[in-house]
Amino acid sequence: MIKQHAIHILILFVFTNMLACAQSNKINAITENSTAKSDSNFKYNKTIVGTFTLINIDELGNIYCVNKSGQLKKLNSNGDSVAVFNEVKKYGKISYLDVSNPLKILLYYKNFSTVVVLDRFLSFRNSINFRKQNIFKVHSIATSYDNNIWVFDEQYFKLKKINEVGLELFESTDWRQIFNPTPIPTFIVDKNNFVYLYDEQNGFYIFDYYGSFKNKLPFIGWQHVAVEGNTLYGFANNSLQKYDLKKLNLSSYKLPPFINNYSNIIALNGKLYLHKDVGIEIYDIL
Repeated sequence: MIKQHAIHILILFVFTNMLACAQSNKINAITENSTAKSDSNFKYNKTIVGTFTLINIDELGNIYCVNKSGQLKKLNSNGDSVAVFNEVKKYGKISYLDVSNPLKILLYYKNFSTVVVLDRFLSFRNSINFRKQNIFKVHSIATSYDNNIWVFDEQYFKLKKINEVGLELFESTDWRQIFNPTPIPTFIVDKNNFVYLYDEQNGFYIFDYYGSFKNKLPFIGWQHVAVEGNTLYGFANNSLQKYDLKKLNLSSYKLPPFINNYSNIIALNGKLYLHKDVGIEIYDIL
């Protein structure tokens, strides 16, 4: 009986050691994997696990993600949920999520020409139907510095500003009269007293708040464009492109092999955010 008990203890001891060894190997594999995902320009930070259909990042480091069930979540920089909006699918499939102003979030539904406006807690404020304002073809929108909304009207090639109830406050000159070729921007952002519009075929067009054209930057072929402070970001030729508006300096950082298999990539807040099937992979930009 004692001998049998001793054998059981021995088996338990061996099994425990094997389990500990396996766990140790698993931890080492995670550590090695994390180490492997770093180089002189990018250092692996963490992964926020989840299945998301759309993501965006604001200037405070908050992460906004839409899941397959039609729920918009706001996560802080640690990945903790701080707010939820449950009615994303009410107006159809969301086309664009503008978080350039963390206090005012815009959900744009292109197929329905509708914008839903949320506050910083993701509480519903109102919705705007562009068609009721005689605006029928819009791809890009953004929050303005004065809490209104920038819209590029592709039918009349005009940059417009509307308020929260859809009333037009401003419209630019027809771009066909001032530009050749005429750009159609797919990105708008209001930063540092200027409005930046980007067309992948023609580059950046910069306006002041009165709609006066100020400058053009011929950076073509960029994707996943962002503006932070005095820096323009974009991705081209498998590299992160970074342009300093003050120093007038363009830098390029080759993306390493471990930065791959993403559906969206965003450079902001000194970090690189990769939207992947498993979630959001975050890297520090060194």
